[in-house]
Amino acid sequence: MWRPTPTLPLVAALVAGACIGAGGGAATYAALSSGNTKTVVHQVTVGDSGRDASTSSLSVHDIYALAHKGVVEITVSEQSEGFGSRPQQGQGSGFVYDADGHIVTNEHVVDGADSVSVKFWNGATYDAKVVGTDASTDLAVLKVDAPDSLLEPLSLGDSSKVDVGDSVVAIGSPFGLEETVTAGIVSALHRQMTSPNGFAIDDSIQTDAAINHGNSGGPLLNAQGKVIGVTAQIASDSGGSDGVGFAIPSRTVRSIVSQLIASGKAEHAFLGIGLEDASASGGARVTQVRSGTPADDAGLHANDVITRVDGKRITSADELRAAISARQPGDTIALTYTRNGNSHTVEVKLTSRPS
Repeated sequence: MWRPTPTLPLVAALVAGACIGAGGGAATYAALSSGNTKTVVHQVTVGDSGRDASTSSLSVHDIYALAHKGVVEITVSEQSEGFGSRPQQGQGSGFVYDADGHIVTNEHVVDGADSVSVKFWNGATYDAKVVGTDASTDLAVLKVDAPDSLLEPLSLGDSSKVDVGDSVVAIGSPFGLEETVTAGIVSALHRQMTSPNGFAIDDSIQTDAAINHGNSGGPLLNAQGKVIGVTAQIASDSGGSDGVGFAIPSRTVRSIVSQLIASGKAEHAFLGIGLEDASASGGARVTQVRSGTPADDAGLHANDVITRVDGKRITSADELRAAISARQPGDTIALTYTRNGNSHTVEVKLTSRPS
């Protein structure tokens, strides 16, 4: 059955909590009208992003006029257990990705659904097929057999060119109110969300544009009307918009969606360790080595401090995670680590991340 989204109390980082309304601090929610997902958000310190100053800005009205016909409302149904029970419904948002009828949304919007429908800006509604999902990045691709006249794909922008303070617009269906537009700025960059299956979604974009339940899967657009992110989560005391929303960056969207369209699944490189920052000398300290993983096969131990990947210096756990994410399953990398004051280098063949 569909269940209320669990909240996440804010204690240094946001960690798992109980049901909606529990606790006294801020909490994170999937921006979905109903569903069940577990999320964590914290800040990652990285270098500057690089503004693209050569483009001019559109007004909110112009952005809406340019993009709103490419935004859709998604309704999902799941059959409840028990004789005579009625299907349970959830609702989110999405956007047209290409002229073939592919629709991008969040994985948590369609997770567990028995049926999915897509409603366009003019009210026309079509059944949708789930092409593929990736819980590790909370992204999904649907496909609809809709006429060409309704398929107005949105263009992906480059999330690496976004700066704090840039204007953004979100379009979606908060609380089922389709074609709702809100505006704000990029509040912060390089946030890290935790995906529905517990892996990190790096370089997430924080915004104060109003995002509420039902916005999940909708586009976050830059001042040129291009998609720089897919809205996914909010942090809130009330369960509604408190001005702290998060979006999956478009660079991740581009990579994962292309894989989902091609094969129905996305693969991620996997090392098999738990990590934390090594505060004394920098690097990434190994907190856990999972049995049977590439790290285990390579002889890594808890408390080893990884300092380099393929000769490039690693100064934090987040840098190491990013370095692994940039590789493909099957790649072999050289890891340099220290143990008991001695430096070692070992070659590790990465595998595919388990679900």
